[in-house]
Amino acid sequence: MRKIGGFWLVVGSVLLTAWVRGAASRDEWDASRWVLWYRQPAREWTEALPVGNGRLGAMVFGGVLEERIQFNEDTLWLGEPRDYSRPGAWRHLETLRRLLFEGRQREAEELAMREFMSVPLRQMPYQPFADLMLRFADRGPVVAYRRELNLDEGAVRVRYVAGDAAFERTVFSSAPDQVLVVHLRVDRPGTLSFRAGYRCPHTNATVTARGGRQLILEGRVRDFDDRNKIQILNPLRFRAVLEARVQGGAVRAEGGELVVERADEVTLLLAAATSYVNFQDVSADPAGRCDAVLERVRRKSFEDLWRAHLKEHRDLFRRVTLDLGRGPGDELPTDERLRRARDADDPGLAALVFQYGRYLLIASSRPGTQPANLQGIWNESLRPPWDSKYTCNINVEMNYWPAEVTHLAECHEPLFDALEELVTSGRRTARNHYNARGWVLHHNFDLWRGTAPINHSNHGIWVTGGAWLSLHLWEHYLYGQDREFLARRAYPIMKEAALFFVDYLVEDPRTGWLISGPSNSPEQGGLVMGPTMDHQIIRALFAAVSEAARILGRDEALAAELDRLRARIAPNQVGRWGQLQEWLEDKDDPNNKHRHVSHLWGVYPGHEINWRTTNLFQAARRSLVARGDEATGWSMGWKINLWARFLDGDHAYKILRNLLAPVGSRADGGLYPNLFDAHPPFQIDGNFGATAGIAEMLLQSHLRDEQGRFILHLLPALPSVWPEGHVRGLRARGGFEVDLAWAAGRLTEVTVRSRPGRECVLLYEGRERPLRLRRGGSVTLDGSLQERKP
Repeated sequence: MRKIGGFWLVVGSVLLTAWVRGAASRDEWDASRWVLWYRQPAREWTEALPVGNGRLGAMVFGGVLEERIQFNEDTLWLGEPRDYSRPGAWRHLETLRRLLFEGRQREAEELAMREFMSVPLRQMPYQPFADLMLRFADRGPVVAYRRELNLDEGAVRVRYVAGDAAFERTVFSSAPDQVLVVHLRVDRPGTLSFRAGYRCPHTNATVTARGGRQLILEGRVRDFDDRNKIQILNPLRFRAVLEARVQGGAVRAEGGELVVERADEVTLLLAAATSYVNFQDVSADPAGRCDAVLERVRRKSFEDLWRAHLKEHRDLFRRVTLDLGRGPGDELPTDERLRRARDADDPGLAALVFQYGRYLLIASSRPGTQPANLQGIWNESLRPPWDSKYTCNINVEMNYWPAEVTHLAECHEPLFDALEELVTSGRRTARNHYNARGWVLHHNFDLWRGTAPINHSNHGIWVTGGAWLSLHLWEHYLYGQDREFLARRAYPIMKEAALFFVDYLVEDPRTGWLISGPSNSPEQGGLVMGPTMDHQIIRALFAAVSEAARILGRDEALAAELDRLRARIAPNQVGRWGQLQEWLEDKDDPNNKHRHVSHLWGVYPGHEINWRTTNLFQAARRSLVARGDEATGWSMGWKINLWARFLDGDHAYKILRNLLAPVGSRADGGLYPNLFDAHPPFQIDGNFGATAGIAEMLLQSHLRDEQGRFILHLLPALPSVWPEGHVRGLRARGGFEVDLAWAAGRLTEVTVRSRPGRECVLLYEGRERPLRLRRGGSVTLDGSLQERKP
């Protein structure tokens, strides 16, 4: 930051206050609690603030003399359409199993590396697009600086006073209009001058001007992926068009930049696209796509763009409200607040992190886009951590844990679109690697929908990625009760995922149980037969497909077969120190602090281990205690949910407190200054896991009674540090919506709504209350579960 002078601080504060008041009346600017704000520009990428429309994302740094807006488009990846599977790999399957049954794990892993893995061995990384750079003239000391991300508006604002003028910059990515919008204005006419251009990390890119007010960046991603040491063709082409609309002053193209001089107000529109059509076709015209986008907004003013964006964003964001109480950090800048949260409870920060997770899902996953990847849609690196792919032994699933319960079901749809494509490639992998029907997905996929095992056999051969993701379809049905969705989209994918395991499961010669293998317990222990997590997922998949078949009145014989097979799968087992066994053998190490808690899948997100299965419930809890409370960011997100399922709100909150700390202040995990989750480095799944975990502390609906009615468990894991609060708009399985209020740690009011009209059972502190709601009906009850009169 430039030096702040005392006189200019006073003048700037007065000017900025007047500016904000005017902006509030004109633009409905809301200084609510759902704001991340800072007193200085970002210096690092993990201090910048994210905007996104599901497809087009940007990180806004908020510089004064130089603004960097780093942007991404969700189909810009290295690679090309290809089949990753290895023909004939299935011929080695029985040998692998024999070696593992004989205890010759190393030999099995070596054979698998030679004969069983993906071709090529690694998948492709997600890529940055470019930086939009704005360079401003030095106007003297800067005062009253404020940079903020308003979650309720889905926009970043930068405000400051320099010289005798107050400047404001607004950035948002519009879903209705598919453009990134940068709006600049100043309170003194004719004083807005700057240069705008691109900074692109791709060597095969050029910049040209068109018509004096448009700047075109176009190119192709590089051919050689030197990380894999093999030649990879990359035919994907990309294009971005920056258009400047100037009120007052003038704009011209000069030296690969747009030069704006003496303007009153400027709106920059950025359209970006690639030649990607789908995972098998990259023949689209990015130039035509960009021009079509800009043509559609040609007659729209900034106010038109803003109103459309605001309405569409708020239609999603405002579905859920949460109040956990006020705290000492409420008035602090977000980075200072985060530092203070190391030593003091801050319920407002927990609520902000909850809503931030919802905001990030809205911004990174919309109908028609790619699913949110390891970094959502935000990435500045040509070689991002773990390639910023889709890791599906926990991470991509965690991205979507908040979707249904926090009322963002539409944001789940990109994952379902990807599943439909993964079925196509997964069939080839099932046939080539296992000589099996159906489809299979291992622990990773990329834009090209690779489904074969990658990286290394000791963790890459994990067969239940597709099964777990298929259960997201089932969850979408359970929450929404949309029978057409179940019949048309969900059931065919789920059925084929189940058929694979009908062929894949093998009898354990020692016990006679059906087991999974070769596989592993992510991401430790190496290649084995019979990991517990696999069996939990397969049982859940078989149960879901069987129930779905009966709901739809089809495949009666298959449903019966799945029921028979499910009963034969190796059960959950309690080991020698009272733990839930992670493997078929009793070999768990009580000192193991590994970040993955894979064998607890049956507690969350599964539910076969719950408070009604006493022995297994206690064994699973003992396993979680042994793993400890410190972990990477996403692992803490998982543990919050697990402790909520163990009905221990104070322990769930303890993990949340560990997460709500500056990165580097603990051994692992934490949050960056912009509240991005730190593995470290940045992975977005921890943000989504925290949001889902807070929801799980307040409402659970995974169990049913003997009549098949969903049990809505109210405040099942409310921590003592949140004695008062309310939440509105959470969703529960069975098609219900729930509002809750509490005081002095006790439920005071609950409202339940049902769109389809269903029966449910409310559960609070051991008391049960059956409810029957008509279609579109609602009921409000007090803390004793007695109905309140209108």
